[in-house]
Amino acid sequence: MAVQAGRDMLLKISDGAETPVFQTVAGLRARTVSLNAKTVDATDSDSGGWRELLAGGGVKSLAVSGSGVFRDAASDALMRTAFFAQEARDWQIIVPDFGVLSGAFLIAALEYAGQHDGEATFAITLASTGEVSFAAS
Repeated sequence: MAVQAGRDMLLKISDGAETPVFQTVAGLRARTVSLNAKTVDATDSDSGGWRELLAGGGVKSLAVSGSGVFRDAASDALMRTAFFAQEARDWQIIVPDFGVLSGAFLIAALEYAGQHDGEATFAITLASTGEVSFAAS
């Protein structure tokens, strides 16, 4: 895989319709995708002193965070509406030369900030709720 520009990573939120239309969250300057899998310890007296983990027994999750500047009223409105309703929305996370992660996410945190002499910024954290699919690029 060749080196990729971070700006090419995209975060898209659905409009919540039956046939969803995805809106790119504009203005993102930083993005982080964390795939997680908790383990289940299956060690017993027959393990010979070594820890044993139960394959496939843990809970998988995906967390996404990003921050940036306000640029697009449409994506901001979708995020704000989903947050206040605590409604799971379909999201797409596009990682160049890797693939697309798709699934339902709740907005776990939505932060707004701004300096007197700077731009207004936001930060968002998503938590997966249910199965996340992956399609390789």
